[in-house]
Amino acid sequence: MVIGIKADPVAIVAEVCDPEIPYLSIVDLGIVRSIEPNGQLVTVTITPTYSGCPAMEFIRSNIIEALEAEGFEAIVRTVFDPPWTTDDISARGRDLLASNGIAPPERPEAVVCPRCQSASPRTVSEFGSTACKALMVCSSCGEPFDLFKQLR
Repeated sequence: MVIGIKADPVAIVAEVCDPEIPYLSIVDLGIVRSIEPNGQLVTVTITPTYSGCPAMEFIRSNIIEALEAEGFEAIVRTVFDPPWTTDDISARGRDLLASNGIAPPERPEAVVCPRCQSASPRTVSEFGSTACKALMVCSSCGEPFDLFKQLR
């Protein structure tokens, strides 16, 4: 393969998924701050969703592995400024969350059940399947679901 002609490092990184939400790419999650190709070297800058995120090392290694599989040399930098917020999740990412049963981050009064679209969920626990989610239950259909916590 000729590097730089057939392999697009931006597209390669966009295929790397979050390990805790495997249908959501790290680009759609908004943790990728930049992808800077320079010939065969690609520098990717990422920001964790929160400072103690246990998935960051796994994400870093997945980025490196994906780029190296296409013949690139990869450097992954982690930055904390500006901090990640839920505003960084793309529109596509929000749609993917909702279509997979996780309410995207919204104002608490605007949360709707991702299954039946009812606007009457209640919080069961401030902590859901991961620290960045809250556990909700719909008052209409009775189904539990995660709410991706809003961070701004």
